[in-house]
Amino acid sequence: MTVASDQVVDAKRGFDLIVSGLVLLVAWPLFLVLAAAVRIDSKGPALFRQERVGLHGEVFRIHKFRSMKVDHHGGLVSTSGDSRVTRMGRFLRKSKLDELPQVLDVFIGRMSLVGPRPEVPKYVDMWPTDRRQVILSVRPGITDPASIALRNEADELAAAEDPERHYVESLLPRKTAMYVDYVNNRSFSGDLAVIARTLATVIRG
Repeated sequence: MTVASDQVVDAKRGFDLIVSGLVLLVAWPLFLVLAAAVRIDSKGPALFRQERVGLHGEVFRIHKFRSMKVDHHGGLVSTSGDSRVTRMGRFLRKSKLDELPQVLDVFIGRMSLVGPRPEVPKYVDMWPTDRRQVILSVRPGITDPASIALRNEADELAAAEDPERHYVESLLPRKTAMYVDYVNNRSFSGDLAVIARTLATVIRG
């Protein structure tokens, strides 16, 4: 990695640290309200933690507000209308507020505000080797171009005869291609544009 590349990485990490720190400082009352709402709506913890693969293949536990019943059974793929999703979970997913606790993962340094979405080990093992090396060379993010382009992923999966197979054979290749494109063309201005587009998408609903 060149000196210029190191400076870009340091600047991106500095930006992540400042923004995530400010969000944690300002939004903690919202965290408490949402956590209480999750607990009241269904039994179980307010937060959901799951193993994901991060920078250089390091496995970490991602944080989300829990949107499913704790005693649910089923696969890793979730579709729109999934009976495992709670009432509060439907609101959290639609508003994307279930992702809010990930600012903690950003602050700690396991994630970035913008970067390829972290995947579970099972699906990372299915990535082509050349793509895996590129994708895992950067910190995973809360949002990225693929998240925006595939924001209706749950609806697409719901329309599939076999959601799991559709995810593996159709969505996963599209996602990894977009992840690689992001990594190869990333820039600070590009990240700001992704954040702006993500906020606009969330506001539009």
